[in-house]
Amino acid sequence: MRSDPPAPRTLWCLDPSVRYLNHGSFGATPRPVLDAQQRLRERMEHNPMQFFVRDWEALCDGARDALGAFLRASSDDLAFVPNATAGVNTALRALALAPGDELLVTDHEYNACANALDAVADRAGARVVRVRVPFPLRGDDDVIEPIMARVTDRTRLLLIDHVTSQSGLILPVERLVPMLRARGVETLVDGAHAPGMLPLDLDALGAAFYTGNLHKWVCAPKGAAFLYVRRDLQPAVRPLAISHGANSRRTDRSRFRLEADWTGTADPTAFLAVPDALRVMGELFPGGWTALRAHNHDLAIRARDLLCAALDVEAPAPDSMLGSMAAVELPARLVTPDVPPTAVMDPFQAWLFKAHRIEAPVTAWPEASRRVLRVSAQAYNTLDDYVALADALREAR
Repeated sequence: MRSDPPAPRTLWCLDPSVRYLNHGSFGATPRPVLDAQQRLRERMEHNPMQFFVRDWEALCDGARDALGAFLRASSDDLAFVPNATAGVNTALRALALAPGDELLVTDHEYNACANALDAVADRAGARVVRVRVPFPLRGDDDVIEPIMARVTDRTRLLLIDHVTSQSGLILPVERLVPMLRARGVETLVDGAHAPGMLPLDLDALGAAFYTGNLHKWVCAPKGAAFLYVRRDLQPAVRPLAISHGANSRRTDRSRFRLEADWTGTADPTAFLAVPDALRVMGELFPGGWTALRAHNHDLAIRARDLLCAALDVEAPAPDSMLGSMAAVELPARLVTPDVPPTAVMDPFQAWLFKAHRIEAPVTAWPEASRRVLRVSAQAYNTLDDYVALADALREAR
């Protein structure tokens, strides 16, 4: 079974000896985008005073405008942040919580952001309510019903992944946000995986906060992410680092804009290269981003089907709940190869790389006794990559 990627793999810097099936963790940035970032760095170093003092504001505005058009959001409601975890922390710190308040989160939430929720709740004397969402599941109602069943008159916020990290599921945030607002509950959407994987309309969604990474499916350089804040909530939002904007006398920009756009000297070229990433990835197919998303979704479904066949298990979720990633539970009967565990990697994941040069994450989730294997699909992948993984699973059984 042979297949060819729609874009040459050499467009990326990926090691040609490795089957890289883990775009979802860190992404891979195309060479033309890295070249654009390097040109920005050279411009910055050519005259730092010119770059940061005279040019910075217009450059930042231009990058936010391009991103806002892509996300269907006003650029004035966006702030660049280094990653979605920083976006979640920024939004959570804006909450005015009181002892006894409740914060909802599902057991599919990304660990780092769940930790941030715990920290904010502990400081305020609030309570984190964890909602069990099944995996496998049958559809959106398996997500909505357990969440809404835990809403009380003390519930203040739901923190929810748009696309879950461990299970690769698209959660029905478009249905949940208005249902929760009708009950007086706001939503913080952790959209780490969504930009570039799913079509987004943040203005229409109406969530209180939405944060997303751009280094994953948009393929921008590492360090590019955003936080969307609904206009009525912006006066309460402060960046994690307070800087010059806090006491600025300017009146031509909102306080949110003045504080968020400058938090201190750093290398901003990852943010500024976002328009290049949007252009490069949008030009891979004649149908643009719509065609790229459709291609990756189709490849992820075909990969999932290959893995299910190799493991003799049923698909854990309907196709409609998957984007460019898919996950399957590893059956208990699967023998874990004899590879010493490490602090950061499951032994089976380590064996896949050592024995087969395959990068695919394995996570102990939702409890230590269960393990989930996740694959990603990007334009540089081929069906052969997943056939090789399926063959490795059969070997390990």
